[in-house]
Amino acid sequence: FGLGLGPWFTGFVSKVSGSLGTGVLALLLMAPFTIICLYFVYRLLPKAEATRLDRARAAGIATGVLDAPNDSDAILSLLHTAKTDVLVLAGYLKLVPAPVVRAFRGRILNVHPALLPSFGGPGMYGIRIHHAVLDHGAALTGVTVHFVDEHFDRGPIIAQWPVPVLPGDDATVLAARVLRTEHRLLPLCVAAVASGAIALGEDGRMHGHLDIPGSVHAPEWR
Repeated sequence: FGLGLGPWFTGFVSKVSGSLGTGVLALLLMAPFTIICLYFVYRLLPKAEATRLDRARAAGIATGVLDAPNDSDAILSLLHTAKTDVLVLAGYLKLVPAPVVRAFRGRILNVHPALLPSFGGPGMYGIRIHHAVLDHGAALTGVTVHFVDEHFDRGPIIAQWPVPVLPGDDATVLAARVLRTEHRLLPLCVAAVASGAIALGEDGRMHGHLDIPGSVHAPEWR
């Protein structure tokens, strides 16, 4: 799922979830966007995914369909045609091919619904993360936005926002609380990278500063 943010920021790879994807909708609230949807399909597009693609088109979102998630040449061709500057993985679960990572070094972001390096890596996504947090008895979870490298959930961290695990939480309730925070943190990080306020240095570390307006009085603590 790709999205472009007007003349100052273009490009965005993710996968639609829900109707258009809640992470995408959160980004749409922060600025005018031009959006490009990249759908990775296998032989036939499943009916549910085709419906979501139709919804994207109906919302004025430009779309593109690729045959395989590991076809780096096709991915790069589409992204370069779209004049992509920054990629954001918001719900995309496949490993980004190494040639794409190299081509967009320091310009690919991922959002993960836990405080990495805890509860990350292959197979750790969606509701299973929140089950794992509860099963381990963690008192604190949160959201991590990080630069993407050739491995799952191991790139340099851009920002983290803690979210409490409250008495009586089940995985669904906890997931909803974390998602509200994700919708606040991800647009801040996207804007910071797109503007150059945050950058990935030659030393492999994040450079710059991002103010996170979180506190115990914020909505995610309830």
